[in-house]
Amino acid sequence: MIDWDSLVLGPLENIFGEAQHPAGPIMFYPVGRSAYPIDGVFDSAYREVELIDPMVDSNSTQPVLGVRLSIFRDEPAQDDEVYIPSSGKRYLVKDVRPDSHGWAKLMLGEM
Repeated sequence: MIDWDSLVLGPLENIFGEAQHPAGPIMFYPVGRSAYPIDGVFDSAYREVELIDPMVDSNSTQPVLGVRLSIFRDEPAQDDEVYIPSSGKRYLVKDVRPDSHGWAKLMLGEM
């Protein structure tokens, strides 16, 4: 069995994660609990294609934070918040989209 967290996700985060940015770590603010630092891969303009009609496609962009689920004390949830120092902004977690390998996309909204 492949250890995705240590063999793939950890190295990916070490290369592309925000902790490598001089502005410092991301702060995670879970609802009703104390904030703590995390790392993740931030994309300020993630593009997702939405098919409204098979003949016409539409796309939009939104900020997204890719994270390893193993770094959280409790799983991230809608309405948690994150502060991304490289953007200087605090975001609301609108949706959490985990994959089957221990990674999740936190779909963010600007506050």
